[in-house]
Amino acid sequence: MRLTPAGLLWRGRRYPVEIGRGGITLAKREGDGATPAGRWKIVGLLYRADRVKRPARWARPIGPQDLWCDAADHPAYNQPVKAPFRPSHERLARPDPLYDIVLVTDWNYPQATPGKGSAIFLHQRRRPAFPTAGCIAFRRRDLIAIARHLRPGTEVIVPPLAPFLRRDRVA
Repeated sequence: MRLTPAGLLWRGRRYPVEIGRGGITLAKREGDGATPAGRWKIVGLLYRADRVKRPARWARPIGPQDLWCDAADHPAYNQPVKAPFRPSHERLARPDPLYDIVLVTDWNYPQATPGKGSAIFLHQRRRPAFPTAGCIAFRRRDLIAIARHLRPGTEVIVPPLAPFLRRDRVA
């Protein structure tokens, strides 16, 4: 997978995507809204079993207690955690469909550097031209198709600071 001005290219297809509201950065920091440049690997596949069919054999269901810690000062920073959990976190079982399918990347994971950014996922977009908080977001049908064929370890390449990627939308 490679992010380009025409969208994300994978297996000969182009997928329109949204990126972080802060564009692409080489100096990712927690809360900056930017998508980190680099080479990532897909290391996990999560899904909402109450909303979508299991997309692949290696997918794990998301339950109501599943969270992701984004508290940079906590030992569980950028790790999945379970509720109840008081430090800052994201709820994976969201009321909206954004995390119905989540491809987890190895950006700052599993060995996290505090403050370097957490929860850099590939997930469903809100709507066209609506940026993410740093993730890469797809149309639902595209994300489902990708999740069905993707394998753990697939690389995601995000080129550094390309001027065409400084906007919110790619493709």
